[in-house]
Amino acid sequence: MTDIHIATDVCIGAGQCALAAPGVFTQDDDGFSALLPGREDGGGDPMVREAARACPVGAIKVSDSAG
Repeated sequence: MTDIHIATDVCIGAGQCALAAPGVFTQDDDGFSALLPGREDGGGDPMVREAARACPVGAIKVSDSAG
């Protein structure tokens, strides 16, 4: 299982996550990164880690959890 954490206080709304993994990330009404409903675990999308790397301010952390 994968855990995704978005540091909303760090996010600048660049949108690189939504471009890299549009099946997992979106932008909220204010333009900041958000997870799509039901995709809190990444939904098995292989681009989740690339989306985290693409974030220019490092606001996204992806980790594996036991489960």
